[in-house]
Amino acid sequence: MACPASSSSGVGGMRRRCAASIAALLLAAGTPAASASDSALRLVDGDGVVHLTNVPADPRYRGLPGASGTGAEWLRLPARSGTQYAADIQEISRELGVSPSLVEAVVRTESGFDPTAVSPKGAGGLMQLMSKTAAALGVPDRFDPRENIRGGIRHLRYLLDRYQGSVALALAAYNAGEGAVDIHRGIPPYPETQQYVRRVLRHAGLPDSGAGAAVIYRYSGPDDVVTYSNLPPRPRP
Repeated sequence: MACPASSSSGVGGMRRRCAASIAALLLAAGTPAASASDSALRLVDGDGVVHLTNVPADPRYRGLPGASGTGAEWLRLPARSGTQYAADIQEISRELGVSPSLVEAVVRTESGFDPTAVSPKGAGGLMQLMSKTAAALGVPDRFDPRENIRGGIRHLRYLLDRYQGSVALALAAYNAGEGAVDIHRGIPPYPETQQYVRRVLRHAGLPDSGAGAAVIYRYSGPDDVVTYSNLPPRPRP
């Protein structure tokens, strides 16, 4: 049995992730959860659908720490909370000059605060870093929560600088890649990317000014001439 998939993403590309919270899942017919919960396993397939089982037939299944049986042939999944990562998010965000609430919103959207999360595209950890991106950011273990958070925030800081403070464009690039944002000179017309930007902005308590709505940019050109445009200034090299 699997839960419905919903849209999300990871650094360097888009992905499908099951974002719905699963309160309980019926295990194999006739198998009491109390005796099977210790071997409950989890798999996210290529469509982002989450599968749970106590009798895996696929080597990609991984352990599900914290699961417990209820004694009624159901499996109760552990609740995920960002509380345990709040201190790291606050410290590193302030150190690198990024809004802690924005970082928390990215983590919530990317992984639901699951440090073991892996997308079908291979992005992993709290802020869903691809292995190459993690290496470039100096993250030796992207499944170490603190290292993943630091790497993800460093990438966000870079994107915010590249797009001259535009949170919406930085988020779009975090989701779909810088190339897609540069080609379209704005948020790419990809439904998943636009939904991703809206979701993060909503979680961060920021206005939805860049996902599907017109954005006006103000910047100074040669001779200090002020320009207003619906196109962002060219990214810094």
